[in-house]
Amino acid sequence: MFEVINIDDSSVGFRIDKWIKKKLTKIPQSLIEKDLRNGKIKVNKKKVKSSYKLIKNDKIYLFNFDYKNLSIVKKSYIPKNNIIKETEKDIIENNNNFIVINKKAGLPVQGGTKINENVTNIFSNSIYFKDYKPFIVHRIDKETSGILIIAKNRETAQQLTSLFRIRKIHKTYLALSFGQIDKEKNILDNNLIRYEGNKKIMERAITHYHVIDKNNKYTLFKLKPITGRKHQIRKHLIDLGYPVVGDNKYFLKKQSKNKHLMLHAYEIKFILNNTKYNFKANIPVYFKDFLIKNNLKQKNF
Repeated sequence: MFEVINIDDSSVGFRIDKWIKKKLTKIPQSLIEKDLRNGKIKVNKKKVKSSYKLIKNDKIYLFNFDYKNLSIVKKSYIPKNNIIKETEKDIIENNNNFIVINKKAGLPVQGGTKINENVTNIFSNSIYFKDYKPFIVHRIDKETSGILIIAKNRETAQQLTSLFRIRKIHKTYLALSFGQIDKEKNILDNNLIRYEGNKKIMERAITHYHVIDKNNKYTLFKLKPITGRKHQIRKHLIDLGYPVVGDNKYFLKKQSKNKHLMLHAYEIKFILNNTKYNFKANIPVYFKDFLIKNNLKQKNF
């Protein structure tokens, strides 16, 4: 026994797991992935991964999948008004198609287990999205501060996602690392390791860097990632022997008392609909104060 659901324009581009949660039922991610693996959920009668993105005329097959009885009624979390207003102050650009914010460190881009306040949730309840829905087109780590683009409509989201995929959106990061490096400029090009369960995956990652300033304790980098691997800059710098200050995920040795990750998404450039855009996000106060305290110059950015 199975049910077939035809995909229309409104669902094009959704990941299959996200579509299930939005359109059918709020069941745990682990259960969705289990049902996909076991073939209880298929697309065009074929097994797919949770990351599969739906296209027009896809057919979703639900085999003995009683989603109506699995529905979980969950009260939607609404951020406090002061949180919304404070986050709105971080907006750098606002137009009919997208906003750009200077995201604070510690604020996740999307929700998860035991995570209520996040960029998506906050702007879903913001006056800036009164007539729109926020679409996340790229991510930066929770601990990383800086530039983040949020689309206001599906068309713009798809355009920006495509630009990221073909590497036509150029990002620049600032990172403060332990140690004094010799080479002022270089290209980091190697394979980074990540895991999906027990599966080891190697991915080529490319980052250009040049040194803004340094002393006998620290090096201040400007970095331009060409690829977009998870935690790419943090992994590249620790592989190089210069871990980012405050990185307690990849650098497990005892660090300084500074609790902030000194990694900031500083600048982003792209062309959309024949218009050139270039946005910069000021470094956080704690980052600036750390540079001043350690006699590092804020030049060339």
